[in-house]
Amino acid sequence: MLQYNLPNYLPSAEELPDSDETPVDNELQELIPGLLKAILLILWAERMDWLFGIDMGIYYHPDKPAIVPDGFLSLGVERFYDEELRPSYVLWDEKVVPTLVLEVVSQTYRKEYTTKLNEYADLGVLYYVIYSSRRRRKPRLEVHKLINGKYELQAGNPVWLPEIGLGIGCDRGNYSGVTREWVYWYDESGKRYPTPQEKIQRLTEKLRSLGIDPDNLD
Repeated sequence: MLQYNLPNYLPSAEELPDSDETPVDNELQELIPGLLKAILLILWAERMDWLFGIDMGIYYHPDKPAIVPDGFLSLGVERFYDEELRPSYVLWDEKVVPTLVLEVVSQTYRKEYTTKLNEYADLGVLYYVIYSSRRRRKPRLEVHKLINGKYELQAGNPVWLPEIGLGIGCDRGNYSGVTREWVYWYDESGKRYPTPQEKIQRLTEKLRSLGIDPDNLD
């Protein structure tokens, strides 16, 4: 993990490019990590010790380009420093390697199963999650755990991640007005956590069951 000598001068996040300027290949690369982050913002609303980055560059050496996963989760870091938020994630400043990285495979193959797998292993990312909606004979969601320096595929759907305190899996549902298979967080019993829209719907139904009209709360 991070086996190299860093130079004396280390640029800050503000001095580094905040994007590799590579456009996403389809909306799923934004929507899937966006849903996971939206659920976390509800589950961990009171916690300020985590960051879920979406299409954010991870800098591991000042002389090398950033790695830009579709999404990643870091634990034990400040959620934000100030109102400008982070332009990128700089390992020599954060001093915390992301616990989980997510890649959504698109029609354009981007070496998710080869180069990126090796890069994340070298960085020491504990969980590498790959979602490929076009797979037919193999699981569309793969959760790889770093064990003795190599990734091992974990069985199950969802897969429990004890170091995070959440499970991750996929199921059909509706998000952003689209009914399809999505990636969700789960509790230890395998129960799926609701999306923000589902939370609102449940609250609305509860109010109505109590005889309260949610449309007239003045």
